[in-house]
Amino acid sequence: MEEPGRILAIDYGRKRVGLAISDPTRIIATGLETMEVKSPEEAVRRIVARKDELEFVQIVVGLPMRTSGAAGEMAEEVREFVAKLREASGVPVATIDERFTSAEATRIFHAKGKKLKGRKGEIDQLAAELILRQYLDSMPMFPTES
Repeated sequence: MEEPGRILAIDYGRKRVGLAISDPTRIIATGLETMEVKSPEEAVRRIVARKDELEFVQIVVGLPMRTSGAAGEMAEEVREFVAKLREASGVPVATIDERFTSAEATRIFHAKGKKLKGRKGEIDQLAAELILRQYLDSMPMFPTES
């Protein structure tokens, strides 16, 4: 059975990394922030530095896929980021298809009457929240013991 606790979700980008976190019972997904980064290594360093503060026991990273289901152009870069994150964090790191999260985040922004100009960081944070929600929804409600 999986260890209970918070899950950190990441919407990875070359310049901005959106973060969201679950509650310890893994029911609620809450957007945290968007970090501006200069490299994947910086992103990993900053995320791992917050492990104790955020109390996450698992990470899920959105994997960019094309609408056809094939890996997107960023997929290999994200996989390399995931490998570095897995090694540095010491917690399980999963990926999930993030095919429509950025588009959905943008749609939500528009539906709320918000303008996008100057708010890309908020979109990335919301995308991370959507990644986390999708991941939590895919988990069994009542895990069985093995």
